[in-house]
Amino acid sequence: MFPVTVTDTHDETDTIKVLRLVRSDGAALAPYPAGAHIDVTGPTGITRPYSLCGPPDDTGAYTIAVKREANSRGGSQALHDKTEPGTPLTVGAPRQLFGLARDAVEHRLVAAGIGITPLLAMAYELHGRGAEFRLHYVARSRAEAAFGGLLERSGFADRTVFHFGLGRAAAGEALAAALAGLPAGAHVYTCGPQSFMDRVTALAARSVPGEQIHSELFQADEPSDAGEVFDVELDTGEVYAVPSGKSIAEVLEENGVPLETSCREGICGTCVLRVVEGEPDHRDHCLTAKEKAAGDQIAACVSRAKSSRLVVELW
Repeated sequence: MFPVTVTDTHDETDTIKVLRLVRSDGAALAPYPAGAHIDVTGPTGITRPYSLCGPPDDTGAYTIAVKREANSRGGSQALHDKTEPGTPLTVGAPRQLFGLARDAVEHRLVAAGIGITPLLAMAYELHGRGAEFRLHYVARSRAEAAFGGLLERSGFADRTVFHFGLGRAAAGEALAAALAGLPAGAHVYTCGPQSFMDRVTALAARSVPGEQIHSELFQADEPSDAGEVFDVELDTGEVYAVPSGKSIAEVLEENGVPLETSCREGICGTCVLRVVEGEPDHRDHCLTAKEKAAGDQIAACVSRAKSSRLVVELW
């Protein structure tokens, strides 16, 4: 983590605020791949991950967009209400869990609401290297579409398709048309609410294999159940009971075991541990289907165990 300073803020919509961040020491920022995110520690000390949505080759500043959540636990609300030019924040280096496939013959970007943020950075990069792509953006209205004006003025405006004010049926038809007839080597990227991404994934799967469909979630659903009690054993020998309703991360922290966490929702991947023995009960949204099937990693902030004991290794 390192200190940055807010140099500019503006409201993109009634609920979405954009922050431009520069290093407090004046040094250049590290470049990052499109789709990357950073952990941001706000004025209240709460850390949350936010996608970088500026041009990836801009090393002068990082740009993030923050949606004010109605049930905010202090993270998004503080970044809305307690930041202005000159506000100091702390951020982590860019990390990528959601990136572009270099071997794709075509890229189809499909966003809903605040999900536009990582896809905007992808559009910048794809346009910059002359790749074949199209961006579809679904929102309730033009007024609620973050970066709508920027997209209309961008160099890739002719590759951007807006879908505003559509009901469920009409939106489904629009998405079906957007994802129909994809070439075999195309890749699809989607970000937005879970139900939206599920629909995009199902439609895209009609044309391309599942491993060519990529998604990123911004907010996890509440867990369906608290889970059974199990033991977590560290590779150093310590064993701790993980009760129903508590996470591995919480139990380790309570026992003084250092563990880096961020989102606490299984989205960012910060707390992923290596599984040495046992069967994970994956409840995260950061590991891929292939990684979950391998069973050798677990997101300690949300996932649990199907076996009575889980042996993990701290990275």
